[in-house]
Amino acid sequence: MPLPRANESSRRGIPDATVARLPVYHRVLAHLVERGVATVSSEELAAAAGVTSAKLRKDLSHLGSYGTRGVGYDTEYLVYQIARELGLTQDWPVVIVGVGNLGHALANYGGFASRGFRVVGLVDADPSRVGEQINAGPNGAPIAVRPLQDLEDVVADGGAAIGVIATPAGAAQSVCDRLVSAGVTSILNFAPVVLTTPDHVGVRKVDLATELQILAFHEQRRSGRAEVTA
Repeated sequence: MPLPRANESSRRGIPDATVARLPVYHRVLAHLVERGVATVSSEELAAAAGVTSAKLRKDLSHLGSYGTRGVGYDTEYLVYQIARELGLTQDWPVVIVGVGNLGHALANYGGFASRGFRVVGLVDADPSRVGEQINAGPNGAPIAVRPLQDLEDVVADGGAAIGVIATPAGAAQSVCDRLVSAGVTSILNFAPVVLTTPDHVGVRKVDLATELQILAFHEQRRSGRAEVTA
């Protein structure tokens, strides 16, 4: 089953920009629930999420949740509403392709399970990594790294809905093509390359270098070190 895509949410009346902020609200609310906070005001939630209270209220209005005047939002109810909209109320099997430094770190990330994602397969082209046991499964169960030629079998065996590409740029497109052919319709791409996919496949790109460059731009402006050219 494919993940809900941003344009599908837009057709339901939820703008893409709002969809992009929902995970932030969900994370903040989940922390509040863990701390036993029963209600939160729009001002408090907005400050914790780094947005204005007006933007927060507008975003949440798309979910049909307006809170209670003088009381605020019920944290447990709102976190469920957002989780349901994001598709996090069910289990999403994930396969990670590329188990180098980045892929290894992703595989060991303990936050996936609590957010509705379950790593079901690890694949790498390096023979020296094949067979390595990584504690990426449910409750930290070890998963053995499989060779790249087994990719389609790994997807099928785990029923993977999402593919994470953490390979070098040169291998990313071919891996993407194989994931799509195997039935994966949602891809998270960490490789520094733009992937070409069919229209029915959703791709999210995470470019760490680009994000650092954006931070450098803003840091330069704050520090007044922007070069002046003639």
